[in-house]
Amino acid sequence: MPQTDKQICIPPELPELLKQFTKAAIRTQPQDLIQWASDYFGAMSRGDIPPVRDTSERISLSNWAELTPELLKILHSRVAGRLIIHAEELAQIWKVLNLPTDLFNSVMNVGRFTEEIEWLKFLALACSSLGVTIAKTLEIVCEVLSCDRDSGPPRIPFSTFQFLYTYIAEVDGEISASHVSRMLNYIEQEVIGPDGLIKVNDFTQNPRVRLE
Repeated sequence: MPQTDKQICIPPELPELLKQFTKAAIRTQPQDLIQWASDYFGAMSRGDIPPVRDTSERISLSNWAELTPELLKILHSRVAGRLIIHAEELAQIWKVLNLPTDLFNSVMNVGRFTEEIEWLKFLALACSSLGVTIAKTLEIVCEVLSCDRDSGPPRIPFSTFQFLYTYIAEVDGEISASHVSRMLNYIEQEVIGPDGLIKVNDFTQNPRVRLE
């Protein structure tokens, strides 16, 4: 009789391979992700250096505006406080701001977003294209989401920071869940004030806070 419950063996190196592929896709932001993926894995199978853009490189397309925190603030304001936004609407807003379509497609693919997009997750990944490190990415996110537009350092609710840090660390894949939990517990118990807000200096200038 044919076997219907044959066990599927997952190669032990697969999770690490997929993690490195995901990080390379975020850095490179290919215009054609499928073709780039084919080139990437083809190079890996041959033992060649894969086509990965260095983190110091910036997107430079003559027909498109360069993504900046200021443009992300405008994008965030047009989402108008919604937690979920439809992909078609977000793509249209992105186009109106004249932002690179390849970056939009890259964020959509890395985040595995479909028709309904969790806005904060999309924003976090968009900010990661500007931030070389997780701490820098979170700094940019704080600037975009800041409760204090005109006075004082950027601040956001700790609950929002907790959600974003956990998600970015999960996508990055190199930080253990236990480390994320320790850092969040320390920040919540030792750093956050009675207002429940966290400011950039709380995690960029505190030597005991190591986000990565």
